[in-house]
Amino acid sequence: MSDFDRNTARWGQSVPQAGRAQIDQGLRSYMLGVYNNMVIGLAVTGLFAYGANLLAVTHDPAQAVAHLGNIYLTAFGQAIYFSPLKWLVVFAPLALVFFFSFQINRISASTARALFFVFSAAMGLSLSTLVLVYTGNSIARAFFITAGSFGALSLYGYTTPRSLSAMGSFMMMGLFGLIIASVVNIFLHSTGLQFALSILTVIIFAGLTAWDTQSIKEMYYASDDHETAEKKSVNGALRLYLDFINIFVAVLQLTGSRNN
Repeated sequence: MSDFDRNTARWGQSVPQAGRAQIDQGLRSYMLGVYNNMVIGLAVTGLFAYGANLLAVTHDPAQAVAHLGNIYLTAFGQAIYFSPLKWLVVFAPLALVFFFSFQINRISASTARALFFVFSAAMGLSLSTLVLVYTGNSIARAFFITAGSFGALSLYGYTTPRSLSAMGSFMMMGLFGLIIASVVNIFLHSTGLQFALSILTVIIFAGLTAWDTQSIKEMYYASDDHETAEKKSVNGALRLYLDFINIFVAVLQLTGSRNN
């Protein structure tokens, strides 16, 4: 549909109905690819988070090498949560995002997709700590709240004729402020500030979800070759994945019940 608008503006006439239908079908396939990659990425994250928790936690105190409250940790759990290896688990997703961003134009679509799934797995290991802190019911509730909200926001971004670029720019500025405040709170350990930051995270990434969806939609060109379209699809999936994960974590921090 973006190609239809550009062609109309350029030539001052409508694209033939068959051409417009072809563009619409291509756009639908492209966006379906974005959402499919995103959902698979979320599934990989969930599986790795759950798998890491199974390997890290034991119910037999005799097999435990460390404990966190009444949660007994195996050697694997002690390694990824308390040893220096934990820093690799924490920072690996960030390093992969930067690598992906700088290399997306130089790598193939298949490599980009594989890298996205590796990043999703690394995020799963990093987020496995949430399974230690929060109850399973809380995690499920936060996931379904996030999924419903994300779906509505993304649908709005896809269907609205209104440009969301101004809102997106404002939300990006808010994101930088949020990052700075989060770093400051690492040293302050303020629960009140953390609560406020969680609320701001939901608001900012809610806006970014709608804006990213519209932006990803506008990236589509019917003239793109298969390789280019696939790389755009993976890049779009990464953007929406990050929106979803940030909303999910913030909602969990606001509504979650902690393990005793």
